[in-house]
Amino acid sequence: MYEWITALSAWIIPLMIVFIPLYAAFRKVPVYETFLSGAQEGFGTAINIIPHLVGMMVAISMFRASGAMDMLASLIKPLFDQFSIPSEVLPLGMLRPLTGAGSLAFTTELIKTFGPDSMIGRIASTIQGSTDTTLYVLTVYFGAVGIRRSRYALKVGLFSDLVGFIAAIIICLFVFG
Repeated sequence: MYEWITALSAWIIPLMIVFIPLYAAFRKVPVYETFLSGAQEGFGTAINIIPHLVGMMVAISMFRASGAMDMLASLIKPLFDQFSIPSEVLPLGMLRPLTGAGSLAFTTELIKTFGPDSMIGRIASTIQGSTDTTLYVLTVYFGAVGIRRSRYALKVGLFSDLVGFIAAIIICLFVFG
């Protein structure tokens, strides 16, 4: 079974790259013209969201460089210590809604330091998989379609990140603890 899944995973993308244009040609869809139209629309969308991305990156950099993230982590650390939760994962919980690359780099560093089979490594990996980069998603998707009032989406997104963060910790402590 393992060999079959490995072979399938190696061939699935090349097969899709061949199958989709052939299927479209069979259905009499102008494949090349449709591709060019989509690429042109995608380029325009990319240009439109650049100001939103730059603003988000500046805000994230200011949050980290100002020491606000460290100050917030030091305020929450006693609560983590009281419940025997490794406080090393706390900055990941704050970074993950802000930046995917930054949170992945932090997770990688935790795994290098503590190991992938340590409780910290397992919690960090689970947090990485059960939360999302909410501010990035709101910036890109809402900026692309021109939505200006994202107040409720922001609240729901950050709340779901918090629930994912807490659930990741509880499940890892229950399963591996």
